[in-house]
Amino acid sequence: MSQLELLIDKLQCGHLKGLKPYESARRLFSGGQDWLNANESPFVGQFSLNTQKLNRYPDCQPKSVLSAYADYAGLTAEQLLVSRGADEGIELLIRAFCTPGRDRVLICPPTYGMYAISAETFNVGVDKAPLKADFSLDLEAMAGYRDKVNLVFICSPNNPTGTQVAGEQIEAALELFADSALVVVDEAYIEFASDTGWAKELVRFPNLVVLRTLSKAFGLAGIRCGFTLAAPAIIQVLLKAIAPYPLPEPVAQIAAQALSPKGLEWMREKVMLLNQLKTELTTQLNDIPAFTPVGDIQANFILVRAEQKQALMDYLVGRGILIRDQSKQVALNNCLRISIGDIEQNARLLAAIHTFYQEQA
Repeated sequence: MSQLELLIDKLQCGHLKGLKPYESARRLFSGGQDWLNANESPFVGQFSLNTQKLNRYPDCQPKSVLSAYADYAGLTAEQLLVSRGADEGIELLIRAFCTPGRDRVLICPPTYGMYAISAETFNVGVDKAPLKADFSLDLEAMAGYRDKVNLVFICSPNNPTGTQVAGEQIEAALELFADSALVVVDEAYIEFASDTGWAKELVRFPNLVVLRTLSKAFGLAGIRCGFTLAAPAIIQVLLKAIAPYPLPEPVAQIAAQALSPKGLEWMREKVMLLNQLKTELTTQLNDIPAFTPVGDIQANFILVRAEQKQALMDYLVGRGILIRDQSKQVALNNCLRISIGDIEQNARLLAAIHTFYQEQA
């Protein structure tokens, strides 16, 4: 080992040495024609930028963004925190409510990988209550962690299964952990779902926290803007842990425009279109004998179990079509997640899949 490698090995936090970074879509693949692996929108709106304030530090919590999202979600600004994506909201909750080396969080796999990785990065333990075969919560298993965890992460609609957790199950989880943990319902995909989510239940359940984002339905993954919705007392604790200037001025300007009446109208039109394209693509994929549908389609992606999974992935990548392998997740062997693209992207995907299986016959 070099002198620098020896120094790094000596100084690096022990709990990080065995930690594998989250394999984001951009880390896995650096090029492609059709990006169908990161649950991004294929559409982007038009925004303007006022550069007159770029020489000044931005507001920690821009009022224009908070008030606009509060109106959208039916809340007050005191119930909101805006951050660098919902991912920062996850980190802030762990930093603010878990003591490193002592406390633990609970996740329900298969689910979004950043809950566990964020916890492990801060030397916080991770317990698991896997979802049942139908991807519903295993409340009996979760009950075994009462008084043992500080945070419970529930993704609904769930990434990568596309399923929503039944309202009575989330209510049961909130009651189960009412006096011992915060229950964090991640609603990154709520705009695509068949119900409106849990934002308006914050008063009824003081230990409820909801995560939201502009990355999916709003088509703004590139600006990294997310929201944590919670009781004002919880928001005040999170403000102790957040960076002084978490939201760059250009991001705040674009977010405020996206949340304007015109921006919301654009978002709702695109969600309607994507849900239509999702239904059509689901029907077409279900007609492929080598595919078995898995989960539900309450988000902006489809999950399938595919014969010759790896060969198909390699074939698609070789043609610039990128989808996401989910087979490392519990109960998702040979599963592929496909983000909904525009008409042309979906057509190229289907054509390539059909060609692959025809060549294998």
